[in-house]
Amino acid sequence: MSKVKPSPLPPDTMIGGYRVIRKVAAGGFGVVYLAADQSGQQCAIKEYLPSSLASRAPGALLPQVQPEKLSLYRLGLKSFFEEGRSLAQISHPSVVSVMNFFRENETVYMVMNYLEGASLQDFIITARDLKQAKVFRESTIRSLFDEILRGLRIVHQHKMLHLDIKPANIFITDDNKSVLIDFGAAREVLSKEGNFVRPMYTPGFAAPEMYRRDASMGPWTDIYAIGACIYACMQGYPPNEAPQRLEKDRIATALSRLRGVYSDNLIEVVEWCMSLDPLSRPQSVFALQKELTREGERRYTKLTVAEKVRLQLDTMVSDTKKSVQKVTGMSVKAK
Repeated sequence: MSKVKPSPLPPDTMIGGYRVIRKVAAGGFGVVYLAADQSGQQCAIKEYLPSSLASRAPGALLPQVQPEKLSLYRLGLKSFFEEGRSLAQISHPSVVSVMNFFRENETVYMVMNYLEGASLQDFIITARDLKQAKVFRESTIRSLFDEILRGLRIVHQHKMLHLDIKPANIFITDDNKSVLIDFGAAREVLSKEGNFVRPMYTPGFAAPEMYRRDASMGPWTDIYAIGACIYACMQGYPPNEAPQRLEKDRIATALSRLRGVYSDNLIEVVEWCMSLDPLSRPQSVFALQKELTREGERRYTKLTVAEKVRLQLDTMVSDTKKSVQKVTGMSVKAK
């Protein structure tokens, strides 16, 4: 039986001088509302409300936290508050703008500019369904991530990490600006401190070190996620998650199918970003920017007929193995 999610604040609730209009989104760590300030200007308000630690009855204001979970709840609350304070110091068009943050109702609220548009994930799904050779043009990928990297570089200069970069957290506004949203500092703190059954990272976009409690994280961790996002823009699907790659890495094979469709340089950049060894990745956003915006002739190496056949055979063998595993799994359960 699934746990009941905490109820969002009702429309017209007043918090910190803002009026809640409606719930926009909800996840495992909070709720986002469309709200209006005292002058009627619209904004987005994110409320810290981790569903694994807190509950809230319909119409109530205060979250209910069980005594044994209170210390963990407060730890995440502190991290969320610090994140709000740090983001409020950053002013960059490619980073979500935090205009205010405050404590109320035994939780914390982060007030951000309200963005209109759609996530990169929405665009990938739409483009993928068109079933064209290229999900996105290479020029589109390069310009989009050049914008995002400019913002991420500022974030890293403020000694912050995003820790949850994925297509769903890259927002494309109606006036074609790319913005990083929904930072994951509180999520990361709770995942390291608490004994959570479900992972708190996004499979495919989380670097291998995020799966280990004792691993050190840095700019290279966000850079892995950037590589995974570019991969998704090229393939239309996320890459295999890190634990699978550690057992058998198929990234190079998957990317080699795109030779001739995308330049060798872009394919090499993705492989570099997604190295399983953190020290083998770009160690700074600047190093990645330099390579991604490198001028000069871009080579497109087409696959030979023999290579195409070999790749098709590899795919068939892989699909057959998966089918056998599924059948075997079913027969074991049937016994």
